[in-house]
Amino acid sequence: MRIDVARGGTRLEAELDSLYPHCLRNAAVDGTIFLPNLRDRPLPRYRRTASGETFLYIEDPAKRWLAGSTTFNRVTGLDRRLDQYIRSPHSRYREPYQRRGLAKRVYLEALNAGLCLLSGARQSPGALELWRSLSAHYPLHHVRLQGKQLIDLGRSIEWKTFEDLHTRLLLCGAGWTAQRLLALAAGNPPR
Repeated sequence: MRIDVARGGTRLEAELDSLYPHCLRNAAVDGTIFLPNLRDRPLPRYRRTASGETFLYIEDPAKRWLAGSTTFNRVTGLDRRLDQYIRSPHSRYREPYQRRGLAKRVYLEALNAGLCLLSGARQSPGALELWRSLSAHYPLHHVRLQGKQLIDLGRSIEWKTFEDLHTRLLLCGAGWTAQRLLALAAGNPPR
């Protein structure tokens, strides 16, 4: 895993601006999020599901734009027995909404529902900080994704191993442990 992703500025804003009319047309309102320091304005959340992937959009109606979005992608190259239990989240939030707990709230909801989260091969420093903060609520393991299998590397690893692009972070959702997921991948049904 490498910590080298830096996205933001006008490119991110342009992506969110292009998504905005699409999400209002194709997604259903799925709740509201209140954040401190936004004058208790409700931020509607929209949800769309397609091909086993979930797309969440957070709108700021006062600004008439998307505050951001999170996609829970299926993990390419993962054993099919794990497919329904693990997703790889990817979030994009405008700068004024970053570090306000939006992504954390969205990720915690997924984890509370029993979904396990697997990071990508690359993360931004902010994403790494988010995952580490989530480890206060759910077990965080380092794993290696290789040959459709997850190999548990433990909770603490050397920097050289961490930098390997096959290394991922795994947050085990409610009711799950890394050992239970690995047993499932080996053909033992979950208990």
